[in-house]
Amino acid sequence: MEEAPLFSGESIKAIVKDVMYICPFMGAVSGTLTVTDFKMYFKNVERDPHFILDVPLGVISRVEKIGAQSHGDNSCGIEIVCKDMRNLRLAYKQEEQRKLGIFENLNKHAFPLSNGQALFAFNYKEKFPINGWKVYDPVSEYKRQGLPNESWKISKINSNYEFCDTYPAVIVVPTSVKDDDLSKVAAFRAKGRVPVLSWIHPESQATITRCSQPLVGPNDKRCKEDEKYLQTIMDANAQSHKLIIFDARQNSVADTNKAKGGGYESESAYPNAELVFLEIHNIHVMRESLRKLKEIVYPSIDEARWLSNVDGTHWLEYIRMLLAGAVRIADKIESGKTSVVVHCSDGWDRTAQLTSLAMLMLDSYYRTIKGFEVLIEKEWISFGHRFALVS
Repeated sequence: MEEAPLFSGESIKAIVKDVMYICPFMGAVSGTLTVTDFKMYFKNVERDPHFILDVPLGVISRVEKIGAQSHGDNSCGIEIVCKDMRNLRLAYKQEEQRKLGIFENLNKHAFPLSNGQALFAFNYKEKFPINGWKVYDPVSEYKRQGLPNESWKISKINSNYEFCDTYPAVIVVPTSVKDDDLSKVAAFRAKGRVPVLSWIHPESQATITRCSQPLVGPNDKRCKEDEKYLQTIMDANAQSHKLIIFDARQNSVADTNKAKGGGYESESAYPNAELVFLEIHNIHVMRESLRKLKEIVYPSIDEARWLSNVDGTHWLEYIRMLLAGAVRIADKIESGKTSVVVHCSDGWDRTAQLTSLAMLMLDSYYRTIKGFEVLIEKEWISFGHRFALVS
């Protein structure tokens, strides 16, 4: 039997013969299933050409047991729900489940962190001419942007990730701000995610800064250090005497967060700031929209009702709102020469989407392959986006 092709460092965890893949397009296909610490590999050699299903385990969202009584001896079944909109169904014999624990094996290796194991990336042994860990160097990237300068400094306050454990070790903050004041600002921001610079315009010096919501709460608590800090961000840009705060959330949701201890910047506490709600829905609404989209595209499409079905998911509407928000941010920076602050609740989902899209529009470097790699490393990975939890 021809084994599954393996990457350097990849190891086989289980091989099961006589497994049936219930394909939504061509019916049941019998073959051999191989589970490694990186992928699920199914192969049928009876067809010409051979049928192969090669699924990286990172694509798997969840694995569920299902009944498979209609497939003869293959009375056990699992459904593999994937993040790329596929649902894969496999059926196999009960004794194979008892002997090899197919369901348990898949669950264990598809979700290694939940099972006390390392990610496959740390077992991967292939050598590359370029060190991928050094694709993004924060100091070099900020130097490319012309930083530090007289208004902005590179701070190492978070070098040990003790100041904010979801922020990068290297951050850019206003030059005049002392570490003690920065700590007081952190205490007033959700999860300590203070406003820090993401991008600066090379000519106007207008900036994009990102953060989390202020913890004003139902009693409209204030923090003089936070108010002064945002004023300092505005003052760093001599082209404008205003600061635009883009809150990605819906106004009503931000009010609800305020009742729970979060909230938003009032224009009375931040007199030179203008607060703009972008009315973008939260991740739960987006997930439901994506679920509806999946239902209408997989495994088949209803051509006659396609447009109304897509409209019913609201997916394109939500994408439009996100793009429109990014355009407004980019326009304020480029045309308005005005600095902006961007946040949602915790500042790691919608915030990263908006800052990244605006930076793609404003800076041609991020539209190159290398620049795009830097953008993802910088705005998403280094700023703590929880890929494993929200994908």
